[in-house]
Amino acid sequence: MSALTDGGRLAERILNKLAEATTDAPGITRAAYGPGERFAHDLVRNEGEKLGAAVRADAAGNLYLTLKGSRPELPAIVVGSHLDSVAHGGNFDGAAGIVAGLAVMAELAAQGIRLPRDLIVLATRAEEAVWFPLSYPGSQAALGLLDPQALEAKRSDSGRTLAEHMREEGFDPDAVRRGMPGIDARRIAAFVEVHIEQGPRLVAAGAPVGIVTGIAGGFRYIDARCLGAYAHSGAEPRFARHDAVLGFADLIAGLEAEWDALEREGHEATITFGRVQSDPTQHGGSRVLGELGFTLDVRSAEAAVLERIETRLHGILAEVGTKRGVTFELGPRFTWKPATMSPALIAKLDRAATELRMRPPHVPSGAGHDAATFAGAGIPTAMLFVRNENGSHNPHEAMEIADLDQAIRLLLRFITRFDDPDQP
Repeated sequence: MSALTDGGRLAERILNKLAEATTDAPGITRAAYGPGERFAHDLVRNEGEKLGAAVRADAAGNLYLTLKGSRPELPAIVVGSHLDSVAHGGNFDGAAGIVAGLAVMAELAAQGIRLPRDLIVLATRAEEAVWFPLSYPGSQAALGLLDPQALEAKRSDSGRTLAEHMREEGFDPDAVRRGMPGIDARRIAAFVEVHIEQGPRLVAAGAPVGIVTGIAGGFRYIDARCLGAYAHSGAEPRFARHDAVLGFADLIAGLEAEWDALEREGHEATITFGRVQSDPTQHGGSRVLGELGFTLDVRSAEAAVLERIETRLHGILAEVGTKRGVTFELGPRFTWKPATMSPALIAKLDRAATELRMRPPHVPSGAGHDAATFAGAGIPTAMLFVRNENGSHNPHEAMEIADLDQAIRLLLRFITRFDDPDQP
């Protein structure tokens, strides 16, 4: 294996500093608009300044590090991701993409290369929806697209609003509310996000890097309930029962049958019941359960598949309600749209990979990313995945720095060849 690039060594050093400063056993915690995210932004700001980048933050606290090109009137290339994490999560989710951007800046400086266009490394805020129940509020605010009502969303641990947390960190939620963008979408030639893969495809393929084809959209019910009636387990005959557990089990079986049908037809989706719970003061070994709470998360890169699953969901709820004598209350619905990556940028990445004798497979992303915001705004967008074992959102993320270095090499070649006339 070849030695790390100078950029790769810089990336490793910054990631080690982040881990050391934000450790929260058994993992790391960088809460959105909290001390861990603040430390990360300050560290990245300092590293960018050392590389000669101009530094600024927007009204929402998104951080922009700009390496000036020889023709700054041209739209910029933006490399971005996030620096927050889930509680007790891993060190690489989000941060790997920011340090990859800094590494490219370091490589350009070391090789004496000045790009025609500005290169901007963008560190967004609050990408992890575990803190605020919102889709990418940082990147939405960067483009002036954040719904003003989103500023009233409450952080899961503090109970205080997004606006309050922004203001506490020294930013300007009133400007965000007015839709003041941090960057003009028309001034972006391409947005590229490097991110660890959160699934097993690259590990299974033995590939250090992959090129993302699209990002799944989805819908989520975060506080759903199946309502039946509590009863004595021995005294209540079957015909009289309104069993919330059996009603919920039928819902699971019905949606899994729909999932099977979709896969037989060649479609990809995921259906997840992430939390299932009953009231511990009410449940017991000798009781028919009268109420059960749950979450439902459905994802697919195909909008038609999402619509089909949701239509079938409501059909199942009606059928189960009649069969089991239960009712369902789905509660708040949270949605986000699928995003397709730019075919032209994918072709440029493929060309760069060929020149470097790499063979990165094309892979989908089941998880959401800031890149979806930029693609949804009509900005040409691309993503690179870096091989990573054990998934993400847990302390056991296992990205190798050598694999990230491969992504850095590919990103550098893509950026330096971006304006070549023979490029696709």
